[in-house]
Amino acid sequence: MTTPEATSTTSAATVAAAATAGPPRGSSRSGEETTARSPLALVSRLLHLPGAGVTISYIVLCVILASVTDTFFTVDNLTIVLRQSVMVGVMAIGMTLVIGMGEIDLSVGAILGICGLAAAIWIQGGVNIYLAVFGACLLGAAIGMCNGVLVTYLRLPSFVATLGSMSVLRGIIMVITGGVPVYGLRYPEFQFIGQGFIGPVPVPVVILLLLFVIFAFVLYRTPFGRYILSIGSNAQAARLAGIRLTAVRIATYAITGFLCAVAGVILASRSEAATADAGSGMELDVIAATIIGGTVMTGGKAVLYGTIVGAVLMTTIRNGLNLLGVSPLWHQVVIGAFILISVAGSMLTVKRGEGE
Repeated sequence: MTTPEATSTTSAATVAAAATAGPPRGSSRSGEETTARSPLALVSRLLHLPGAGVTISYIVLCVILASVTDTFFTVDNLTIVLRQSVMVGVMAIGMTLVIGMGEIDLSVGAILGICGLAAAIWIQGGVNIYLAVFGACLLGAAIGMCNGVLVTYLRLPSFVATLGSMSVLRGIIMVITGGVPVYGLRYPEFQFIGQGFIGPVPVPVVILLLLFVIFAFVLYRTPFGRYILSIGSNAQAARLAGIRLTAVRIATYAITGFLCAVAGVILASRSEAATADAGSGMELDVIAATIIGGTVMTGGKAVLYGTIVGAVLMTTIRNGLNLLGVSPLWHQVVIGAFILISVAGSMLTVKRGEGE
């Protein structure tokens, strides 16, 4: 026989359980679907996609330049922008890996310069063109590996190690050339690398797209890519998880050196010469393209698609300034401002994520 007290207790428990459980599943799901389908929620999701910010920025920039100059949206000018974007884009792929690992490489421009010079000297000396290009790429990988050794075994901060490498390489270039360019690289096989076309598409653009596909797969679909981002997120945790930090760091710097060598060969082929100042200052554009593209400066997040769009954006800025007749002396001011804004935005994003 059930007592009134027991009935009251059971009813109270039922009400409490119902309150804890919340609304029925159907109504909750319906509310979530309504929220998800709302235009504002959709826009918010799109804006939070990797690389969305830099893509929107590029579209806005194109609209502005198209409205203030008649020569921006011409086939010739857009082809120039794409060709000029290739060198920055190729090097920025490597920079994305390095920064995603929580490090930095300031020697990318110098590696481009010395590898392009090496290829030019070897070709002029009678070495087979394909062997000369292959040797230049190996030289870039070797220099990158040396950077990795400085960072890992000597435990130098990557900023200091690569800054020193940049200075040494620039000095070697000046010693070898005496400041005099190496001209006369008018060989059809070599010219094809930087000046040729595959259908309507310039060969350098094809090379950039192929490298993007390859390293996007490496970064997002292989254990090596996960190791890079794990080290960038928390190196100590990655070590405890069994990741070989030294090997991954050296390999990443070697890949970056290889990519810089590819960019150096493309530049030498396009200009049919190797100059002493080739690649000078390009490290700023490369870093800016990487950070603007969404890669976090502190490591752990790398947005390769955003990096490529960032490279095109940086080149478009320079192109637009030229079309508007702005003095080249002001170009670095604009690029520097973009770097400051991008790094500040990156750091704010990291802090906001930590706060949540």
